[in-house]
Formats: sequence, C-alpha cells, structure tokens
Amino acid sequence: MIIKNKKAMLLGFISSITAVVILTTSLQADNADRQDVQSSKLESYLKFTKIVQLVEEQYVDDINASDIINNALKGMLSNLDAHSSFMDAKETKELQVQTHGEFGGLGITVGMKDGALTVIAPLEGTPADEAGIKSGDIILKINEQATMGMTIDKAVSIMRGKPKTAIELTVVRKGEMKPLKIEIIRDIIEIQSVYSKKIGEDILYMRVTSFDQKVVQGLQKGISDNPKKKGIVLDLRNNPGGLLNQAIGVVDMFVKEGAIVSQKGKIPEENLVYNASEANTDMQTPLVILVNGGSASASEIVSGALQDHKRAIVVGNKTFGKGSVQVVMPISQTEALRLTIARYYLPSGRTIQAVGVTPDIEVSFGEIKKAEEGISIKEKDLQKHLESELEKVDGKKEKKDEKEDKTIITEEQLYKDAQLKSAVDILKALMITKQ
Repeated sequence: MIIKNKKAMLLGFISSITAVVILTTSLQADNADRQDVQSSKLESYLKFTKIVQLVEEQYVDDINASDIINNALKGMLSNLDAHSSFMDAKETKELQVQTHGEFGGLGITVGMKDGALTVIAPLEGTPADEAGIKSGDIILKINEQATMGMTIDKAVSIMRGKPKTAIELTVVRKGEMKPLKIEIIRDIIEIQSVYSKKIGEDILYMRVTSFDQKVVQGLQKGISDNPKKKGIVLDLRNNPGGLLNQAIGVVDMFVKEGAIVSQKGKIPEENLVYNASEANTDMQTPLVILVNGGSASASEIVSGALQDHKRAIVVGNKTFGKGSVQVVMPISQTEALRLTIARYYLPSGRTIQAVGVTPDIEVSFGEIKKAEEGISIKEKDLQKHLESELEKVDGKKEKKDEKEDKTIITEEQLYKDAQLKSAVDILKALMITKQ
C-alpha cells in the first residue's frame, strides 16, 4: 500500500514538473514571438529613418524631411484603400470648406473602380448632370491633367473651384468609340434630396438623390401627403450615399425589428449593430426599390437591408459596392488622417464592399418601344369620332397647350424608363396580391 502511494506521489511529481516545463516553454515561446515582432518593428522604423535621411542628403533637388515624410504618409495611406488618405494643411482646410461652407463644384460623386477614377453618380440638377456626365464614366483627364495614379481627394480638389468657372473632363464611356470631352461650368451645389410624384391614382413614386440630414423627414412628408397610396416605388438610382443615420432611419420606416446594418473593425468599440424599432413602422404598403451602378454606400444599406428583411423587391442593376466606414482624425492643428476603420454588413451577414447589392429582378435602363396603334373606332364612338376629325381638318376648335404637371409621372414617361416601368408593373402585382 505504501509502495503504491509512493508510486502515485512520484507520478504526480513528474506530471507537475512536466506541466511546469510545458508552461515555461510556452511562455518562453510567447516572449520570443513578442521580441521578434518588436525587433521587426524596430528594424522597419530604422529603415524608414535611414531612407528619409538618404533622400534628404543625396536627392538631386533640395527637399526637407517634412515634405519627404508627408509624401511618404500619402503614399502609405493611398496604398491601403481608395478612401484612406493623409491630408496636409491645404487638404484639411478644403475638407472643412466642403463640410461647412459654400463652394463651387460639379455635383458628382467619384470613386476608384479597378484603379480608375470613376463617376459613381451625378447629382440631379447639378452642372455635371446638366452637362451629360453619367454614372460609370471613367475620368481620364481633368482639364489637361491625367488622373492615372491620382487620389480621390486630389481629383476632388481640382474639380472644385470658383462658381461660374469652366472645367473640362475627358471621359471614357461604355458604348462610345473614343473618349468624350465635356465642358462643365462650376456652380454652388444646392441639392433637393427627396422628390415625390404620383403614378396613377394609387402609386407613390419617391426619388432620393442623396442621403443628407433631411431624407427621413422628406420621405415621411411625401407619405403623409399621399394617404391614398397603395404602393411605393423608392428610386435610389445614381444616389451616391451620405449620412448613415438617415439610411438607418429609412429602413426603420419599413422594418419593425431585427438588425438594419452592422459594422465590424479591428477595434472592438467600432463593432456596432444598428437595430430597427417598432414605432411608426409601415409593414403593410408594398415597396419596390430601384437601384443601378450609381447607387452606393447609404443607398446600398437601404436596398440591401430591405431586401434581406424581405420587405421590398429590388429592381435594376447591380450597385456600386462601397461598404466601408471612414473617420477623420486630427493629428495636429492643421493636418488630419482619413482612415477606413470598419466595413458595413447587411442583416444576412453579407458584405457590400466591392460586391454591391444584386437586384431581385435585373432590368437594364432604356426605352420601351410601343407599336403604333391603328385606327380603332367603336360603334358608340362613331359620330363623336367623326366630329372630332372634322374639327381637326376645319380648324374650328384648338386645344390649349396644357402645362406639364411635374407631380405626376405619365404613361409616356414610364415607357421611356424601362426600369421604372418594370418596378411599377411589379408593384401593381404586389398590390393585387395584397388585396
């Protein structure tokens, strides 16, 4: 019995020593890994300092360390992604003007797609829109300056300028044999973000051009002003996005529970989930959303979230695919860092970034051709019809020109927009099913 106990004690002692050795080895390995990381980091910093010193001392032109480091920071941030950037004093001031003040601009939102400066969307009613700039146009030159290798911030700063001054964009457009040169006159950009119109007696058409701070308010007003509506078409085509809280608010108008959108980043504090609330939610009215390649960011959150919740049918073309979160962090009194810190995810867990939202029903933009109708006379219309034809010949009665009602979308206008016509047809089917 004593011998057995001694054996047990010996085995326990050996096990303890083994555990201590394993733990010690593990700690040593962790410490070694940390030391390797710290050593590698130190070597990288020393390499950077050495290169800055060599450039400052031996580069053919005079250049100071501050300029070298600023250029290095710009290169480093631009290589992370298209939306991260280091902003020097001039660029930081321009951002403040863009955010808070008046400026002359073109009214386009641009992004990087496959390394090319691409028009996400022209804003409705702006100089770019009126000059004929289209979503998907690739900007080759701004005046005579090539955009290859140019950052988005740099391009935007060149396009912005004094109102009533001219600028020329050279663009490549799908379907065109050669680049197009388009002259645009800069102007103060004033945007109406929400337009409401009627289609027939019971369909409400609402177009959102960008997600500014009054979008939810504008949509709520459009809905309350049309109590007889039985269906809604929400047009987000060529909408480049905007404020996240407005996108969340729009989805919350039509969804009463569950996630609307989430964001995930490296820092735990940036991992957020935005949920719907039940208050003032319309779960009954059939809803169709229109999107295209110019629908980005907030537009993709709205269309993708409502698609995931099975609350809306999405019609049109695949969206742009901008689903990242940027913050501006001051690093001095005059300089700032714009950094991508997270990505957006839709309720189903899918990402928007570089993927976009695929419509439930894909429809290309274009005009629907109608066959010419022949003369069709019914018995009851014969006399009246002949009288009207005689009046046309004799000129006895002249019809007064009727002013176009901009609050109504006519059948003729519908046939000029195949995507909208498809959306309306789908909505009518949903309305019949609901009845």
